[in-house]
Amino acid sequence: MTLRQYLIMMATGTIMCWVAWLFILVNVSPEQAGWIGFVFFYSSLFLGTVGFFSVTGLLFKKQKSDKDEIIFRQVKRTFKQGILFGAFVILALLLLQFNLLFWWNAILLALLYIVLEGAMISGRKYNNHDYV
Repeated sequence: MTLRQYLIMMATGTIMCWVAWLFILVNVSPEQAGWIGFVFFYSSLFLGTVGFFSVTGLLFKKQKSDKDEIIFRQVKRTFKQGILFGAFVILALLLLQFNLLFWWNAILLALLYIVLEGAMISGRKYNNHDYV
């Protein structure tokens, strides 16, 4: 698969997830939907967020990266970062839904995100077995 095909497929999937999320947001009542409505809401939001940040992160890093670096390593890295950021957003929204998001929770959540991102970066720096 070429980079162009990957970007087209990811962008198409991301747009479909955002359309599904907007459809759920407009047409589904939280009082009547039950738990299945929340599962669809959060899963489409998570997938849309992951796709958006993966594609935009890859495009941003592609412009700033060296020409010698293999671009598919960047694909893997930005996809991991997109998953981590999507999980951060969903966890924050779930805490907010259950009225558990306080300032100290938000700080702890942000610190957890920073630590996990730092672990990914430092693991990348010392890992010589990072194959495509």
